[in-house]
Amino acid sequence: MMFICIFMCKHHVYIQQLLDLEKQQSKRTGFVSAAQLRQHQQQNGAAAAAPGESLESQFSCPICLEVYHKPVSIASCAHTFCGDCLQPCLQVTSPLCPLCRMPFDPKKVDKSPSVEKQLSSYKAPCRGCSKKVTLVKMRSHISTCTKVQEQMANCPKFMPVVPTSQPIPSNIPNRSTFVCPYCGARNLDQQELVKHSMENHRNDPNKVVCPVCSAMPWGDPSYKSSNFLQHLLHRHKFSYDTFVDYSIDEEAALQAALTLSLSES
Repeated sequence: MMFICIFMCKHHVYIQQLLDLEKQQSKRTGFVSAAQLRQHQQQNGAAAAAPGESLESQFSCPICLEVYHKPVSIASCAHTFCGDCLQPCLQVTSPLCPLCRMPFDPKKVDKSPSVEKQLSSYKAPCRGCSKKVTLVKMRSHISTCTKVQEQMANCPKFMPVVPTSQPIPSNIPNRSTFVCPYCGARNLDQQELVKHSMENHRNDPNKVVCPVCSAMPWGDPSYKSSNFLQHLLHRHKFSYDTFVDYSIDEEAALQAALTLSLSES
C-alpha cells in the first residue's frame, strides 16, 4: 500500500513537471499542445474535447455542425457560434442560448478574435481527401473536395429506425416554434411565447389569433381570442407534443383518451 502511494505521488509530480515544461516550450515556440488547448476551451466556456474527437469538431458550430464562420460568443455563458447561425436568436425579445438555453443579453454578443486566431493557426485533415487544411479554409475546401462530394452522394437515404407501413411524411407543419401575433417576433417555443407575451404585451387590447392553436390540425386560423394572455396561461402551460397524436382527428383522440382512462381505472 505504501509503495502504491509513493508511486502515485511520483507520477503526479512527473506529470506536473511535463506540463510546466510544455508551458515553457510554448512561450518560446508559440506551439500549443492538445492539453493546453483543452484547458483553454474549458476556461472560455467551450466543451472539453471528448477522447478521439477531431480538431475540426472541436471548432465546429453547435448549430450548423461546420467549422466556425465569423464566430461570435455570448458573454454570459461563453458559448460560441457562427455569426449567421446565431442571428435568428437575436431577433427575439428574450433570447436563449441555443446550447444551454440560458437567457442572455443580445447586446452582449461579440466577435471572438481568440477563436478566429485559432482557426487561422490550426490545421486539420479533410474528412474526404485527408489533406491538411487550415481550419479557416476548411469550409471552402470541403465544398470543392471531390472525395467529400462522393461521400455525400453515397450517403444512405433516410429509413425509419423501426420498420413501418406508414408513409414517410414529406411536409410536416412547424409546431415547435411560433410567431408572436402582436409584434411578429419569431422562433419562440411555447414557453417562450407565454413569457414574451406576458412581459411585452400584457396590456395590449388587440384580439389576435393564437399561433399555437392555428398550427394544430383542429385549429381555426381565423378565430381571434378576446383575451390572448389568459388563453395562453390556461391552454398552453404544457406541450401538445406530449399528449397528442397529430395523425388522428380530434374525435378519434378523444375516444383513445377515454379508452385509455377506462383501462387504467
